[in-house]
Amino acid sequence: MTIEDLQTICRQLPGVTEDVKWDVHLCFNVGGKMFLVTAPDEVPCTASFKVPVEEFDALSAQPGFKPAPYMARNHWVHLDNIARLGRAQWEQHIRESYRLVAEKLPAKVRKTLAL
Repeated sequence: MTIEDLQTICRQLPGVTEDVKWDVHLCFNVGGKMFLVTAPDEVPCTASFKVPVEEFDALSAQPGFKPAPYMARNHWVHLDNIARLGRAQWEQHIRESYRLVAEKLPAKVRKTLAL
């Protein structure tokens, strides 16, 4: 998997925007809230994303994963190399992270996204 592959997956979701935060992180957002943070200039490329509360501990214990710095309290995990996961796994994690973040958006914003 590449950053371009992740962009393709994210761009298929309603209302997704991209921006660069902290000078080096390509972030994917919905309603102004991040759901995927990547570090495309790191070698290997890394990423962080939100996971369901009930999956956080188990996923954090998987090889290559750890609680995301500064965001673990919000149930975000960090993956040390985006190539560890295949396309189907990435699609699942990205859609889940998107859903978890979008659910917390104000009703007016969710309505514009057709959620």
